[in-house]
Amino acid sequence: MFEHTILKKENFIIIKEIESKPAITQRQLSAKLTISLGKVNYLLRELIKKGLIEVKNFSDNSGKLNKLHYYLTKEGLEYKISITQHFLKEKEAEYNQIKQEWEHLLCNKSNIADNEQVIK
Repeated sequence: MFEHTILKKENFIIIKEIESKPAITQRQLSAKLTISLGKVNYLLRELIKKGLIEVKNFSDNSGKLNKLHYYLTKEGLEYKISITQHFLKEKEAEYNQIKQEWEHLLCNKSNIADNEQVIK
């Protein structure tokens, strides 16, 4: 479960970066996500297999490194929207839990203060 959540976050960041910078390199993605270049390569291949992104080669010179651009497909955009909704729901649930804990602590603090005044 935890690994699945991490992969979702990594995929989300990759998709977000590709959407804003199609010419981003795997090395740049690796640095951004602080994961290995091999893992970035693996994740990109999986996103391509799933049809969420596509890659185009823009270099005609065989002596130079290929200039790759990544593009978000329609399915990729739908996935980004879906995963964004998922993360927002997660963060809202975390917020509500922290808010309840905070209110509980404030209530306990108030009760302790009331008890101290009664003792005095």
